[in-house]
Amino acid sequence: MRLLSVRLIISLILAVTLVSVFSAYYQVRGERRSLRNDLDRRAAVLADSLAGNLERYLEEGSSAKLQLLVDRFSNRERLVGVAVVNDKLEAIALSGGLAELLDAQLAPVLARARAGWEKQSAFVRGPSGSLHVYATPLEASTGAKRALLVIVHDATYIGAQTAHVWRETFLRVLVQVFLIVLITVLIVRWSIAGPIARVSQWLRALRAGTAQDASVTVPDFDLLRPLARDMTSIARSLAAARSAAEREAQLRQAAESSWTSERLAVHVRSKLGDSRLFVVSNREPYSHVRSGKSVQCVVPASGLVTALEPILRACDGTWVAHGSGDADRIMVDAHDRLAVPPEEPKYTLRRVWLTKEEEDGYYYGFANEGLWPLCHIAHTRPTFRAADWEHYRQANIKFADAVLEEMRDTREPMLLVQDYHFALLPRLIKQKRPDARVAIFWHIPWPNSESFAICPWQPELLDGLLGADVIGFHIQSHCTNFLQAVDRTLECRIDWEHVAVNRKGHRTVVKPFPISVHFPESPGRDSTQASGYLERAALLRELGVEALYVGVGVDRVDYTKGILERFLAIERLLETHPPYQGKFVFVQIGSPSRTHIKRYHDLLADVEAGAERINWRFQTSTWRPIVFLKGHFSHAEIQRYYQAADLCMVTSLHDGMNLVAKEFIAARQDEQGVLILSLFTGAARELLDSVLVNPYDIESTAEAICHALEMEPEERAARMRRLRKVVKEQNIYRWAGNLVAELCDVRLEMPQEKGKRGHARVAAQSS
Repeated sequence: MRLLSVRLIISLILAVTLVSVFSAYYQVRGERRSLRNDLDRRAAVLADSLAGNLERYLEEGSSAKLQLLVDRFSNRERLVGVAVVNDKLEAIALSGGLAELLDAQLAPVLARARAGWEKQSAFVRGPSGSLHVYATPLEASTGAKRALLVIVHDATYIGAQTAHVWRETFLRVLVQVFLIVLITVLIVRWSIAGPIARVSQWLRALRAGTAQDASVTVPDFDLLRPLARDMTSIARSLAAARSAAEREAQLRQAAESSWTSERLAVHVRSKLGDSRLFVVSNREPYSHVRSGKSVQCVVPASGLVTALEPILRACDGTWVAHGSGDADRIMVDAHDRLAVPPEEPKYTLRRVWLTKEEEDGYYYGFANEGLWPLCHIAHTRPTFRAADWEHYRQANIKFADAVLEEMRDTREPMLLVQDYHFALLPRLIKQKRPDARVAIFWHIPWPNSESFAICPWQPELLDGLLGADVIGFHIQSHCTNFLQAVDRTLECRIDWEHVAVNRKGHRTVVKPFPISVHFPESPGRDSTQASGYLERAALLRELGVEALYVGVGVDRVDYTKGILERFLAIERLLETHPPYQGKFVFVQIGSPSRTHIKRYHDLLADVEAGAERINWRFQTSTWRPIVFLKGHFSHAEIQRYYQAADLCMVTSLHDGMNLVAKEFIAARQDEQGVLILSLFTGAARELLDSVLVNPYDIESTAEAICHALEMEPEERAARMRRLRKVVKEQNIYRWAGNLVAELCDVRLEMPQEKGKRGHARVAAQSS
């Protein structure tokens, strides 16, 4: 630090001195120019005042009068003398000591004036210093006589003035250098050395585990803000690592096996070894959108991002996704890649571009008007168009090409394909990279074989999926439906005992992997319970209603979610149990989705109309039974409703898992609240302590709401504790860990190995 201070002081002294010298130089030059111009102007004024009389006396030929006039002006300040010379430069009249100067210092100026017979001025060196010479022509009116008026000033004062400026500058530089050195020493000591010493002490405490809070910004370090950000990030990482290690130790001591993001990262690193992981999904983990003149990075609320980011961070992986943000293109490099997360890059996001026509056909058309209603038995007819199928096929090829390009330099890569948008992609990858381990997770239900046979391209979809080494569904019944569809459609051998399909020499394992959510750390129960009551009062004030009981539903506005049936059950509750009128309010958070598809557009209008009809029937001046909040809400905003509600209704008509049910349980750290859950969700297989309902049975669903509201506090708490135990143990990180572990255990069979076994079988048969 002392060496830094000395270097800084010396550098400042040199810099200030150089700047002051250059500044003084330009100041002196400007001062000299100003003084010279002023002297030249004074000489011109004097010449103009003498010229008239001198020309008259010159015409009269009166040398005496000329001399008398010249003598009269010769005693002016800084005036050396005045002279009148003829065209042969001989003196007619002169004053002062100009006689000896005419033939020496003044001769060149006078010669130039005579040559052009025009005004001339110049600075010349005289015996006693600098002189200013001004010569202007004089003519008699007859034009017969011509002469020059010569005015000579003493210009030595200009040099004295500039020397004075230099002296002042030198003294000013000395004072400035002294003050700057003093201030610099104080700044270094107070603003740099002191904070660095405190930061060093803070880091030592952090390393020793005695720091009070590693999440706060480093104190007094704003001067070096970029370094402060990095150090804060490192401190948080150290604190997180220490906290994770402590949690792991506590879990081991308690013989628990809860999964965390840190445990998942370690697990994946040990499984992958030198390989790399690649993920493909339609939705990207980070998108960039324009906000006025700036670009904003948006992180979608997605359990998939929560689960897969720790894996990709741990192995420097690559996520391939559709670039849908309106500013996505300007943020990528020449290869359409972007390092993410923005604040601390750990893995690569590769964006794939689709035209509007391709997106309409592949995503909105075949995927969401065809496969989505086909797989969800919710009485909406699927629509299949040949043009949409072609866009779907081409989009899968485009994504496969991007994945293969990213895999080019990776030996035995691992690929996780996400959802029904990419049924053809596993086969496309396996054909080009047989050394790749490929898994696909189907996030929606798989219907029975008779229903799936509706799809005109059923064989192509099944063959594409069977290119994967592992196919994952939420529950076992979806796996069974898939195997039955394969058995009915394709020529293959199904190993029912090990739940696998053998087709064209390739083995595909089909297993359930129930997806879940992140389970947060639990604070003290008393504090969360008190904050829940306060949050409920605040929310009711914001909504403008008065109520004693609050229910909540959180859904995309989709025909599979049973929102209209839910409203009918609430209406029936108020009919059959009038005491709840004015006391129970249900808040439905509805996120509009795919609204340019007619079925979704009409459904949104139906949901709004249904809420308005029921409200019109029962509402009072301070209460209405249903509050429909249409829009996109952040995870933090939704958490407030989860934590304040007496009950949460998840009444899907058909769903793969439905993570809203698990999000509600994870949010209830006060161990309060009741979950009303549809039998037709995958979550119903795990969350047995919820109140299970058939959403089509409006009467029984209304009674379930009444039962939940009147449940004894002890039973309610006991149910929630058991539900939270299930979600905590089967969290999102366990799902990802199990899926990756299953994929890593796949034994790759290269084409040459298959050929050798085939030849061996032929030889055995012939012998």
